[in-house]
Amino acid sequence: MIVLANDGISKAGENKLKENGIELLDARVSQEHLSGFINENKVDVLLVRSATKVRQNLIDACPSLKIIGRGGVGMDNIDVEYAIEKGLYVINTPNASSRSVAELVFAHFFSLARFLHESNRMMPLEGDTQFNALKKSYSNASELEGKTLGVIGFGGIGQEVVKMGISLGMKVKVLTRKPRTETLSLSFFDGQTLKFEITSTTDYSVFLKDTDFISINTPKTEGYVLDTPQFEMMKDGVYIVNTARGGVINEVTLLDFIESGRIAGAALDVFENEPTPELPLLMNPNLSLTPHLGGNTLDAQEKIGTELAQQIIAIKNSIV
Repeated sequence: MIVLANDGISKAGENKLKENGIELLDARVSQEHLSGFINENKVDVLLVRSATKVRQNLIDACPSLKIIGRGGVGMDNIDVEYAIEKGLYVINTPNASSRSVAELVFAHFFSLARFLHESNRMMPLEGDTQFNALKKSYSNASELEGKTLGVIGFGGIGQEVVKMGISLGMKVKVLTRKPRTETLSLSFFDGQTLKFEITSTTDYSVFLKDTDFISINTPKTEGYVLDTPQFEMMKDGVYIVNTARGGVINEVTLLDFIESGRIAGAALDVFENEPTPELPLLMNPNLSLTPHLGGNTLDAQEKIGTELAQQIIAIKNSIV
């Protein structure tokens, strides 16, 4: 079996594949040359992240393919149903990067609540001449403990965000399309485990009422999850973080509500026009920004590579 990891794979995943007699081509092939490379090398397995697109035309052009794997959660860059209809296995790693994404959510929440995103920009410029003025301008900060955390989406990442909120002493709310109840376990250093039963709501008005911090953790959606009607329901001074997908929040309207003071600040790890975000977003001092780093930690990459390798090995053994 020959595997092409076109968007890369961790060393742990690479080693696991090779230990099981699977050849790995750790190449980076451009989209326009991908089908030719796959056919020339008789590739059985194509592994991608978010960069490489696996559409119907590529699937049709590559009869050697047996497995398509996505390192991560979202599958919107793969024509999944068509691939399955054609008899291909489609795999992903829905939980491997959940912790890393959730930690980035709170990195942004802390940054917004303590103005770190702006302070880190201004201190090198004015810290030696305007120290006291900067100190005063950043004094209206907030703690997270005791505040209400609202999480949109209740998959693996959403559940990790809820667990972190609970561990910080926050009240939690969850919004989903259909009501769900999940039992979440928090494990501690001394072996203790605490369980919390969380039931989601489908009602935006209930969810947004008195919510202080909002995290979006949904798959790609057809329309906006948060737009003018939802922004108008929010309390003044709310903070919002989007680590889900570009296009789940109306960025133009978001800026309007930030400029009016209704929304205190927001963080974006993903953008509608990725990888070329709009300049007004990049220049707004009330935004904390990262270039789609949600699952980009060494820990997550190792988990992703290992999980993909395990699934490939299991499929190989089942079809031999």
